[in-house]
Amino acid sequence: MKRNRLVTLYNMDATRTVLASLISILIGLAVGSVIVLIVGMSSSNLSAKSTWEGIRLVLFGILSTGRDAAGSLTFGFNPTSVGNMLFRATPLIMTGLSVAVAYKTGLFNIGAPGQYLIGTMASLMLALGIPTETVPAGIVWLIAFLGGMAAGAIWGAIPGLVKAYLNINEVLASIMTNWIAANLVTWAFDVSNFKNVVESTKSAYVYKTTFNGVETPKFGLDQLFPGSQVNGGIIIAIVIAILMYVIMTKTTLGYQLKACGSNRHAARYAGIKDKQSIVMSMAIAGALAGGGAALYYLSGNTEFYWSTYQSLPDTGFNGIPVALLAANNPIGVIFTGIFMSMLDIAGVQLTALTPFNEYITDVIIATIVYLSAFSLVIKMLLNGRKKHKAAKAAATEESGAETTSGEVAAEEAGKIPDEAPDGTDAQPAAEGKPPEDGAPEKGGEAK
Repeated sequence: MKRNRLVTLYNMDATRTVLASLISILIGLAVGSVIVLIVGMSSSNLSAKSTWEGIRLVLFGILSTGRDAAGSLTFGFNPTSVGNMLFRATPLIMTGLSVAVAYKTGLFNIGAPGQYLIGTMASLMLALGIPTETVPAGIVWLIAFLGGMAAGAIWGAIPGLVKAYLNINEVLASIMTNWIAANLVTWAFDVSNFKNVVESTKSAYVYKTTFNGVETPKFGLDQLFPGSQVNGGIIIAIVIAILMYVIMTKTTLGYQLKACGSNRHAARYAGIKDKQSIVMSMAIAGALAGGGAALYYLSGNTEFYWSTYQSLPDTGFNGIPVALLAANNPIGVIFTGIFMSMLDIAGVQLTALTPFNEYITDVIIATIVYLSAFSLVIKMLLNGRKKHKAAKAAATEESGAETTSGEVAAEEAGKIPDEAPDGTDAQPAAEGKPPEDGAPEKGGEAK
């Protein structure tokens, strides 16, 4: 009975999805450890002890508490690292949701970096431009957050429009809007008064929002994780992820978006406005990416480098592996976003506590990010194994059925029917038995 329950649980699609993601994560961590091992063995500057410490930090860096008096690594609950992990996970959850929601509707939103930049520009300009002397800081924060989401929605709707009405691939359109956003944001801040001229060493950055008294409320998280950057943004991101799950699975809008993504022409035949659904999907994706930028920079403790025309934010691209690892499930994105952030913190610990430099950290994280795409391949292999088992079971059942049918047929063939189909006696007369009165003899006539 217990075995049957386990088999039933394994055969569920959600179970195989989670298994595929976990296997991808374990493979990524193993590859990262192997990279550290290879570098440690091939470098004369690194000892076996340093190599072993590097591997331990790759696997358990989030639990590192530094070194003791003897110089050995110590591990335990580190509230600062955990709080920073949650802080860095906030924008990753939002950009992961951006990619996941678009993918659920049949679209690949590679424009999250541009939407993230536009959301950054709108939220910072609103947060720094509205005087808190006349408008309460809490209202300014809300306006800036909603403004960042609205700006991201508008920027995301552009690829949606050209996809819906001009049938231009959304990937190409998103790539173009990414670089337009990078140059637009650079120009907008270059001619603005938001560049930090108070701190002479920070003139390449925009003011922190705390210069205007605007910052995301902590909701008591700073007490749980003292010394970290964590704030209420992680709670807001989790609530939005749950809300997106409800919208995509429990509402008419979510059904229409997914139906359009499955088959645009069939959805149109069913009465769904396919063009409107495509634009709506990309607008929602853009709003989520823009909201992620707003939550990150409205924290009040982060700085934005305004010259972005030569690069795009990694957070936008990292939303892709976050969504892939979660199989585009909004609830799963919460956990994969936190996991990706945990890797980032482990990299910081690796650089700070061992001779390994930041380039090794980047290679390890990039390898794990790359392997996250294999979660879909692993799921296909698991599905193939299930189909093979099902086919084998069906063949066995069919063979057993044929055997049973043959036995029944043989048994039926050995029986002599007692009555003909017309109701008369079907048993032949005994050999030599005379015919009844009134019945003609064989070859004779009736008397």
